[in-house]
Parts: sequence; C-alpha cells; structure tokens
Amino acid sequence: MQPVRSVFASAVALALMALPSFAQEGGNTDLMDKSLAAGWKASFICSDTFVAGMDMATIEDNDLDGIYTDFRRAFNQLPDARIDLNEKTVSVQYDRSMPPRMAVYRPGFGCTQLPAGADEIMIGYLPRFAAWPEATGEDRGSAIGSNVQVSLRTEEAERLDIPVSFAFDERTYGNGTRTSAVVVVKDGQIVAERYARGIDHETPQRTWSVAKSITATVLGAARRQGMIDIDYPAVIEAWDSGADPRRNITIRNLMHMASGLDSGESGSRTDRLYFGGGRVVDQAASKVMEAMPGKRFKYANDDTLIAMRSLREAIGDDSKFHSFPYEAVLHKIGARHTTMEVDWNGDFVSSSQVWSTARDLARVGQLYLQDGMWGSERILPEGWVDFVRTPAPAQPPAGSPGYGAQFWLMTDAEGVPADTFYMAGNRGQYVVIVPSMNAVIVRRGFDVIGGARFNINNFTRDVLMALQAAEDERSAVAATRAAAEAEIEAEIDRRRARSEKAIQAIREEILAKYGLTE
Repeated sequence: MQPVRSVFASAVALALMALPSFAQEGGNTDLMDKSLAAGWKASFICSDTFVAGMDMATIEDNDLDGIYTDFRRAFNQLPDARIDLNEKTVSVQYDRSMPPRMAVYRPGFGCTQLPAGADEIMIGYLPRFAAWPEATGEDRGSAIGSNVQVSLRTEEAERLDIPVSFAFDERTYGNGTRTSAVVVVKDGQIVAERYARGIDHETPQRTWSVAKSITATVLGAARRQGMIDIDYPAVIEAWDSGADPRRNITIRNLMHMASGLDSGESGSRTDRLYFGGGRVVDQAASKVMEAMPGKRFKYANDDTLIAMRSLREAIGDDSKFHSFPYEAVLHKIGARHTTMEVDWNGDFVSSSQVWSTARDLARVGQLYLQDGMWGSERILPEGWVDFVRTPAPAQPPAGSPGYGAQFWLMTDAEGVPADTFYMAGNRGQYVVIVPSMNAVIVRRGFDVIGGARFNINNFTRDVLMALQAAEDERSAVAATRAAAEAEIEAEIDRRRARSEKAIQAIREEILAKYGLTE
C-alpha cells in the first residue's frame, strides 16, 4: 500500500491563530446567521464538487435543499457561489464589509473552510499531503468483506426487492424521506444495492454523525497499536494544568458521550465549527464541565472531536496523524472512496465531516462483523467490538435507543435481534450491523432536516425478514435435494441398476417427483 504523507505549515501559528474564535454565548447576530449560511453553501458545494464529483443540479437538489430550518432565511438571500475549478475553491459572498466565506479542496483532506474574515491569502497555510494515492479501478465487485466465498444469491435478491424498493418510494419508511442509496451485505457479499438522486456506487456523501463510529474505529486501531489508553486521564494538554477538573475526563468517557462537558442545549449543533470555520481546539476543547465524567449521557459532537484530538497529541507528528486513519484502517479494508476532512488547524472534524460511499460504509460495518479482523490481520484490538456495542454506564433517556461507545444500540426495535448495533447520522445516514444474521445494512439519504425521519427500525426488520426467508428457502431446497438424492441411491440399489442409462433414468424419475432438475 502506498503511504500517505502530510505537510503542515508551521506558519499557521503566526497567520491564523491570531484570528478570533467565535463566541457562541448570547445567540447569533444577523451577520453571523449570514456567515453560517454562507459557510454551509461554500462547504457543501466544495465537497460535493471536488470530493464527490456531483454536478450543480444534483447538489442543489440534495445538500442545498432541506437544510437546517434556522439557516433557510439567510441561505435563500445568498448570491450564487463562485467556483474556481482550477484552484479548487468555492467562495460565497454574504456581506460587503467582509471577505466571502471560502472552502478549499486538497487531495486526501477534502474541503476545509477558512474562518470568517480570512481571505484567499490564507489558503497556503492549510495542511496538505505531500503524496496521495489515487483510487484505481472501479468499485464493482460483490465481495465487501475479506475471505468471502462469492456465490449466486438469487433468493436474497428476489426477497429483498420489495423492502429495498419501498425504501425509495418516499412514503413507506417515512413520508417525504429521500433515499439515495441502499446496500445490503450478507456473509460479506452484497446481495442488494440501489441508488438514486444522482448518487452511484462511487459517489461519496457526507456521513454526518456516522463519522463518530468511524472515529471509534480509528481510535480502536490506535489502541491496537498501543498509541492510546482509553482510561488514561488528561486526554489533551490544555486540560492538564492547575485546578482544571477536566483532566479527569478519559477517552472512555468521551466515547460514551459522558464527558460531563457543557455543550449547550443541543450537543449535536456545533455550527461555528461545521459552518463557521472555527477550530476544534476553540469550539470543542474550551467547554467547561457541568456534570461529573461518566455520570451523565449527553450526545455531543464535542466529545468525539476531543477524542480524536487526543490521538493527534498522542501521536505527536501531524504527518503520521493525518495519514493514520487511511493507512491503519480505511485503505486496508478497501475504503478508498472515503475522505476525512479537517479544520484549518489540521484537526479532523470527525464527528460529521467524513465523506464516504455506501459501499465503503458497508466495509466498515463488515470489519465489526469480522471482529476487527481483515484477512489475517487484526486491525481492531480483541474485545473492541464488544466494547463499542456494550451499553455505556450512563444511558440516553427512557424511550430512546441505547448507546455504547460511539455506536447506537437498536434496543427499541421490535422484530430485530438484540445484538444489533448501528451508526447513525443526520439526514438519514445509517449503517446497521447484525452479528447474529452476519449482515450489514446501509441506508443513505438527503432527508429534510426537521421533516420526517426514515424509519430505520422498520426497514431493518423488513430486510432481516427477507434475508431469513431467503435462508429458509435455500435450506428447504437443500433439504429437498438431499431427500431426493437419498431416494435415488436407495432406488438404484433396489433395482440393482448398473448401466449409466438405467441410473440416469432413475435420477430423472426421482428428481421429477421432487420437482428438481440436475
């Protein structure tokens, strides 16, 4: 595997760190609303264009439609984006007194937003890979796992046609839901696959919070290599001084969404980081505590971001840090259409800003079905799969699905095996892992934010019922054939048939009786 190496300009400390971070207390001004809306537009057009290869019509129908309700007014007043295909930048003007909001693409890093107030001169300070291996060959094979015995799966294809078709009808699993991709994997092999809305098997989409589970996977690989200890306190240097009680927070706490940090009313809205061009160290690591570590569940993007930041500090080499997710996990399992984006300070925004295809996400799910093994290599440490799917000590409120370590637990789904756990993200991104069925179910979408949610519980139930029916059908056919073969042998002995013609006649007679052919 060709290595990836990164170059991070040290001058960023002189040029960009002097820019003020956004203050969230006190709400938003009209100017901030416009800046955030412009950041949404610039970042999505940039990633959709240069990472995913979408045309503008597809972008406008998907990522620029159905956005946050509180962004829509300001968003609708924005001018068209300026796309520079040569420099691979996208800029959106939002106020005459300010430079446009700008997102910049670099291979391997995807698109990074410059902070509000920054102009194109700052582009040169962004991290870049010195070398980046381009994906070669089309991702077309049906084998998603390692050591897969590929076979004809007509029973699954026939049985899955109905639930998969219904997933795209914008009605059955949620009125108005907008499915873009479904991939179903059984025994490491794709048995159903369909796309819509301008997306195909090699089109990455933003994973939103599915990225949190990818972060858990990267952290698992780091734990396997002895880079981190999930129970060691003081996960980042900024917390390890004076009377700071945050030094008691561990990576385990962060992965359980139990840091105890203040993340506002909704920990899933980190707009100033995602769309304002803020830095992880300013937006996530600066929060104060409001509960004791490990005692309270609160879903928060910040917990994931800090956990990944802790890996950066543990590695201590940005070139190695930036290449680690690819070299240690993604490229090893064949997920070569996945890009992890960073802020302008070089931290992965891996709570949301990962772009991946449905097939690549299926590969990540399959890695968990294979207990962290890929071929003969162990990528995740022993016990890691059990760790992420074991209920955390502090759980979400009653009536919600359970939570493990950056994975959700499908504990609220009727008709679904109790061992099912899954990744979930905004706008209907799901990767469902069902160990007892040896199956992975991927659903991607562009569901309208604030609208109906795709009913992943019912879809999972229906897909698993189809898989079970296919297995039952195959078992019944195998049992029938075994009975026929036993009767053929007995009849050959009874008639004392010796010639090939006589034996063949008996075979045809008995197989016809059972409705079988050779």
